[in-house]
Amino acid sequence: MRPMTRIQTVDTPAGEARITWVAAPRATKARAVLAVSHGAGGGIEARDLQALAAALPARGFTVALVEQPWRVAGKKVAAAPKVLDEGWRGLWPALAEPGLPVIAGGRSAGARVACRTGRELRAAGVLALAFPLHPPGRPERSRAEELTGAGLPTLVVQGGRDPFGRPEEFPAGAHELVEVPFGDHGFAVPKKADLTQEAALELIADAVGDWLERLVG
Repeated sequence: MRPMTRIQTVDTPAGEARITWVAAPRATKARAVLAVSHGAGGGIEARDLQALAAALPARGFTVALVEQPWRVAGKKVAAAPKVLDEGWRGLWPALAEPGLPVIAGGRSAGARVACRTGRELRAAGVLALAFPLHPPGRPERSRAEELTGAGLPTLVVQGGRDPFGRPEEFPAGAHELVEVPFGDHGFAVPKKADLTQEAALELIADAVGDWLERLVG
């Protein structure tokens, strides 16, 4: 059976946000909500977010693809971190309304938001896809404290050649880390790599699904 999809708009202090719900088929018991937002340079069409939405509902995880207010408003430049956090907090009640555990997540800037707000919102865990550990070429400007300070079970999924932070650059800590070999910041892999693009996305979906099962049972 195919997942069920619906779109919900939510008013937040930062403007109108949008949630695309991709729910488990009716025959599958819902176990948790994975709420994931996009980065500063794109939307929910990102290949990793779409891979999760395609694969996880069959395992009982409803995927909530969150579009921040700046994106819904059609702006080309992301809002400041404080405003991103404000929008995320404002839509959290809608994410929690199904009464299931909610895992806060996102890719890049969305991952930073989840790390900064997850504990105060009582998320069950944090999923950080392509966490921007530092600006490209500027390792001295580390954002590691955001990640290590999440205070919740955290999974990082990082491309092996991500210029915003390669897996070996991450500090040891409470988080788990899964490497996507050859992947860049968008998890694109070169055509000549030993890993196909399809296999890379399957790796991401499988790793996240397995982690969620360990997290919520």
